[in-house]
Amino acid sequence: MYDWRNMTDLQRQDVLAMRQQRGLPWHRLPHRAGEGGRYHLPAACYEHRPILGQSVARMAAFEATLIATVSAMGRAMAWCVLPNHYHALIETPDVLSVLAGIGAMHGRTSYEWNGEENSRGRKCWHSCSDRTMRSDRHQWATLNYVHHNPVHHRYVRHWQDWPFSSAARYLDDVGRETAMQYWRDYPVLDYGKGWDEPGM
Repeated sequence: MYDWRNMTDLQRQDVLAMRQQRGLPWHRLPHRAGEGGRYHLPAACYEHRPILGQSVARMAAFEATLIATVSAMGRAMAWCVLPNHYHALIETPDVLSVLAGIGAMHGRTSYEWNGEENSRGRKCWHSCSDRTMRSDRHQWATLNYVHHNPVHHRYVRHWQDWPFSSAARYLDDVGRETAMQYWRDYPVLDYGKGWDEPGM
């Protein structure tokens, strides 16, 4: 997701030529038109800068906006908002409508935040990508990954300690023992390696 800035001009030309030849969008992942199902939606602030985490109030407001945006066209199954990126696990009959809503949300929040920080013209977001859940196992590993993200990035020691996440609600719903069993049955392993780190 973040390799473009590290490529030589020749490498960039090769990547663009390959994507053009295959009929793919030049600078983002392809989306499957109108496909319904379960999806992992990760998105990051531009260059992984902590624009989203400028304040606790901003993160709380964004979390509410994200949930409302997804819920208008589907169901938010799990989410986590961090200072420089977020993850949502959703179920929807039309992922393109959700992605359009998220694109509009990114536009509104960019405008608002750039106004607050006197930074008109600043790029706030990379585009959101969608990853289809291939199985129930993939879904549960993704849910564990989303809830574990604040621990992975060392913001907190326990899932339920991060306030901008569905983890506490999830633990209340399924119980600690069941959540621990799902953690053992559906391990995160190397999930997200290479695209969930600053500078990648």
